Amino acid sequence: MNAALFPDLVVNGETVPHAVVAAEAQNHDAPTGKPGIAWRKAANAVAVRTLLLQEARRRQIPAEPAEVAPGRFETDEEALIRGLLETEVEVASPSEDAIHTEWSRDPSRFRAPPLWEVSHILIACDPRDTDETTAAKARADHVLAAVTANPRKFGHIAEEHSDCGSKSSAGALGQLGPGDTVPEFEKVLRGLASGAVTTEPVLTRHGWHIIRMDAAEEGAELPYDSVKPRIADAMEKAAWAKGARAFVAELAAKAEISGADLKPVT
Repeated sequence: MNAALFPDLVVNGETVPHAVVAAEAQNHDAPTGKPGIAWRKAANAVAVRTLLLQEARRRQIPAEPAEVAPGRFETDEEALIRGLLETEVEVASPSEDAIHTEWSRDPSRFRAPPLWEVSHILIACDPRDTDETTAAKARADHVLAAVTANPRKFGHIAEEHSDCGSKSSAGALGQLGPGDTVPEFEKVLRGLASGAVTTEPVLTRHGWHIIRMDAAEEGAELPYDSVKPRIADAMEKAAWAKGARAFVAELAAKAEISGADLKPVT
């Protein structure tokens, strides 16, 4: 292993196994052919985690794993870090004036969920099967060409070619809102204008879709009182994250670290 690209990570005399950094590197993006960048990002993340664990153990913080989902609990290390940060990082609830100021910066940010009236044509396939997906894409391209040539016949083409049960209603899915479809489908809806049809078939876990936005209604702007708790929660979380970063910076400033570069918080 190239020591310049993948140096040993040592935090306050504790050498972190290469395997730990390598496992973390899988969670970090890097340009093709430049694995050293992912390694450095991973080394920084692992260095922070190691610092926090060392401090939690120094303070003898008890590991009391909390349930984070039904039947799923934190690891002992996650519980130690959480316990340390809960002890060290305290933030005050934002004042009424601060909340109102944040809201007044741009009230239009706070809206009810949008509504989309959508029709589609599904060419079903299993995206995990390359050959099946390629064949389905060719069929979807052919169907899209027919729609493009005669948009008014979208419903008729859906009835003839779609693999979705909505074919019986000319491809109409009715009104949809956020969370009603798979994320890859919803992502397209958020950028599709009323009356528009996707210019390329869209692949989701169900297959290829040709999507038409029949109507789109932006959610109404919400009154201040209804969004105040949401704004307060977001501000408190942001303040807590800032406090946690500052605490890590304090630990890093006093630590001896090689193989990572933890810049001080500015």
